[in-house]
Amino acid sequence: MAEIKIPAQVRAEFGKGAARRIRRANQVPAVVYGHGSEPVHITLPGHDLMMALKTPNVLLSVDIEGRDELVIPKAVQRDALKGFLEHVDLLVVKRGETVTVEIPVQTEGDLAPGGNLLEHTLTALPVEAEATHIPEAVIVSIAGLEAGASVLAKDVVLPAGVALAVDADAVVLHVVAGSTEAPAEAEGTEA
Repeated sequence: MAEIKIPAQVRAEFGKGAARRIRRANQVPAVVYGHGSEPVHITLPGHDLMMALKTPNVLLSVDIEGRDELVIPKAVQRDALKGFLEHVDLLVVKRGETVTVEIPVQTEGDLAPGGNLLEHTLTALPVEAEATHIPEAVIVSIAGLEAGASVLAKDVVLPAGVALAVDADAVVLHVVAGSTEAPAEAEGTEA
């Protein structure tokens, strides 16, 4: 996973009014914390951050007053209606450090014929990985699965250096039988 470099400015104003002014200037208020250091309140360029956050568990190199901090997004707050970024919490990570993150579960292949439905019990799989080598997603093959079949966390093939951070018997995907009944005839109609 490549690092995305984003410039930051330390902010001294806090509160609702200051946050609104920051967002009007196409900036996003954020806080950087972790590793026992004091939290640093910053502003980040809105468009650059939005584009970076399209990659799950993106690794950011944030330039704070001349020093680069390696961070991953911990919490992202978006406006419920318009979807723009309101605030971001960034967690400081070190190279070689293991972090616990959730990676998206993607499927490939087709279910067995019969109108069965695929139920995603876990849309993201909690894993432990080295901070600079977090996989973007995990691919699960569903080819030929029939009704009643399940894919457990221990059945998912993980990349090297990645370990499960969830119970091995947790259900990730489940195949549910589709409805095969004919529609009921309307009662009380006579020809």
